[in-house]
Amino acid sequence: MNGLSSSYDVIIIGGGHNGLVTANYLAKAGKRVLVLEKNDYFGGATTSKRIFPDYDARLSQYSYLISLFPKQIRQELGLSLNLLPRRIASYTPFHSAQGLLLPQSNPQATREAILGLGFGESEYVGYQRIMSQQSVFADLVWDSFLEPLKSRSTFEKQFQQAGQQGLWQSFVEEPIGNLLDKNLQSDILRGVLMTDAKIGAFTSAYDESLLQNRTFLYHVVGNKTGEWRVPEGGMGFLVEQLVQKAVQYGATLRMQAAVKAIHLGNTLHEVAVEMNGVAYTFSAKTVISNASVVELRRLLDHKPEPSSVQDEGTAFKINMLLKKLPALKQQSVRPEDAFAGTFHINQSFSQMEKTFAEANQTELPQTLAGEMYCHTLTDPSILSPELQREGYHTLTYFGLDLPYRLFLQDNEGTRQEVVRRFLDGLNEYLVEPLEDCLARDAQGNLCLEAKSALDLENDLSLPKGNIFHDALTWFFAENETETGTWGVETPWERILICGSSAKRGGAVSGIPGRNAAMKVLGR
Repeated sequence: MNGLSSSYDVIIIGGGHNGLVTANYLAKAGKRVLVLEKNDYFGGATTSKRIFPDYDARLSQYSYLISLFPKQIRQELGLSLNLLPRRIASYTPFHSAQGLLLPQSNPQATREAILGLGFGESEYVGYQRIMSQQSVFADLVWDSFLEPLKSRSTFEKQFQQAGQQGLWQSFVEEPIGNLLDKNLQSDILRGVLMTDAKIGAFTSAYDESLLQNRTFLYHVVGNKTGEWRVPEGGMGFLVEQLVQKAVQYGATLRMQAAVKAIHLGNTLHEVAVEMNGVAYTFSAKTVISNASVVELRRLLDHKPEPSSVQDEGTAFKINMLLKKLPALKQQSVRPEDAFAGTFHINQSFSQMEKTFAEANQTELPQTLAGEMYCHTLTDPSILSPELQREGYHTLTYFGLDLPYRLFLQDNEGTRQEVVRRFLDGLNEYLVEPLEDCLARDAQGNLCLEAKSALDLENDLSLPKGNIFHDALTWFFAENETETGTWGVETPWERILICGSSAKRGGAVSGIPGRNAAMKVLGR
């Protein structure tokens, strides 16, 4: 049967990066592991592709930066993953020809830039206070992400003992908008920090659900620094490493293997699979799903649970290949600096509150809020030597407040309108239109690929296009039953989840992948 056994210790459904992490740990521990991936490639949203076939450029098509992938996992699995720092933290243009350029690690230049906003020394002090608080918070919680879940009260006591009750209050109990209001006056600077609370989440600064707080925390605690780095070689290189190691450790991996159903058993579960038009059945003591909970329930023939507004995806991704970087109206800032970090487009605090309000009324925001970055300014290796010599670059745009619901009636037309509004918004700050800088394919089409939340659902089976599968969870147990668990358990015996749907899932982290393996190994 194509070199396959009929029975395994563990079957993993889905070959995304988390599923591959689980496979690595279990195979390394001597378990017989089978990974079943429906697509013709591994990695799911963590992949690099030659999106524009006329050009030798391998773009990170979906996920693109890494912060939450623990050093511990890289060391335990022996991964040769080089995460490159970006020279520039962010650039935020405003008023056509002005802008805020924040370097990655130059306190004096950061201070001068913030003072240039016109709110005095207190604005810089407030900014530094928030940066310090983020660092302390990360120190207190990060290590727990690779441990069984602790209770909320345990963490509260930990913060109290560290003399950080106020920090707990600001980050966990109150809307994150309050923290920004207390420390900063600048609409621009508050917006720069607020973006971390909105990436991929349909939420706003004072949202009573505190989804914005949960999203914010995941963006500022990674490896105790919260720094988002560029994976050398693109996201695909991480997946190549994981596949290579999994095979080396003895796991069996199969692509184009579509799982059709899971049949529960007392000692062994059965997994029905279709490969190349042929039906197979495999059995395993434990089945682990890298897919969403929605997909897992479908495979178990259970009705989906009701979803909430918090579960709705809002991501809009645009991938671009440029012949050259565009010049800025703010002549004192070089494009090589502006695009090296996170380039914030219309992401002031007030603008994002407005875009959320408009989208919440099921209206396409008039002015789009989003951010970009250029991978190739930090890591040109994803381009061929020829494209590098000719000055080509890649750009990635991530749009906010563009929920799934906006694309249901006319995905094609709405997607095109979002691209038009994105270009209009960016061109306001450029000397020349971005369209003049974009490469064109052999047919004369712009090298620009756009994906709405509905596209993400269709392409990657992400429920409602949510890049986190569903609303991000807190880092602690949210009820007594969860305390002491790994956050990967389900209501079904020996059925686990290892993807973004798990507690502490979301983003490219490998955390739920490792936690699922630890559950199986009883560690």
